[in-house]
Amino acid sequence: MMKKLLFVFNPHSRTGQIKPRLLELIDTFVKAGHDVTAYPTQRQRDAYDKVVEVGQFYDAIVCSGGDGTLDETVSGMMTAGLYTPLGYIPAGSTNDFANSLQIPKNMIKAAQIAVSGEPFLCDVGQLNDETFVYVAAFGLFTNVSYQTSQGLKNILGHAAYILEGAKQITNVPSYHVVVEANGKRYEETLIYGMVSNSKSVGGMTNLTGKGVELDDGLFEVTLVRKPRNPIEWNATLACLAVQQADSDHVYSIKAEKVTFQFDEAIPWTVDGEYGGAYKNVTINNINQRVPIRVKMERKSIG
Repeated sequence: MMKKLLFVFNPHSRTGQIKPRLLELIDTFVKAGHDVTAYPTQRQRDAYDKVVEVGQFYDAIVCSGGDGTLDETVSGMMTAGLYTPLGYIPAGSTNDFANSLQIPKNMIKAAQIAVSGEPFLCDVGQLNDETFVYVAAFGLFTNVSYQTSQGLKNILGHAAYILEGAKQITNVPSYHVVVEANGKRYEETLIYGMVSNSKSVGGMTNLTGKGVELDDGLFEVTLVRKPRNPIEWNATLACLAVQQADSDHVYSIKAEKVTFQFDEAIPWTVDGEYGGAYKNVTINNINQRVPIRVKMERKSIG
């Protein structure tokens, strides 16, 4: 008997690259023994709504699109209480999370893994009441989408331009914040903060810290202090340029839970999308919550 598979995809992701491959993708699923229901998303949050509505009736779920589609699908699974094996066919611009899971960029190869790979129990994040898959951030770089064509490399280039000018101006956004993690309290003035579960963000591989594991129950928390003078501006720029997250200006810590207390509501991005503005934020790691199919060559991906 064929297993029922729900295929949710964003037909507009990366200028619609999925459309010419759609029949081949569905054929791949059917050949693997699945009865396929294909659903092209029509609007924002549509993948979430579809998974919540009908996900329980399927033996497998596959999604294809960018970070937003993956985020909505996983969020829907969390809301519906599903532990259904999830396949992911990346069709975004940066595909950081897929790269961390060693999911190939080739859509057909990714489709084969999506239905035949081994489930890898991946951590999921929760920012207050919102689910995120691999990154939540606030501050300077979050004004530009993570899903631009060149990803965070372009963002950092743009930010470097802004910061260079900031040596003469004083209106670079900064945030007084109290951060608590691992029983320690950090009172800082930051221009950027990021909580991630990925080996790279926007193609930058070292800003998330060292020894990243996607199933260890720990986030990498990266914080960028506000430079106080031109020398510190230069040092901060140098750290960002070489993707160094272990200096006096840019540093990273690992934590299962982290809280942020701001003086006012601050906007956050969640998996590259606007995630709301909050004065108080609590982020929890939900350990090994979602089974994502991967080509397993070892028991852990890191």
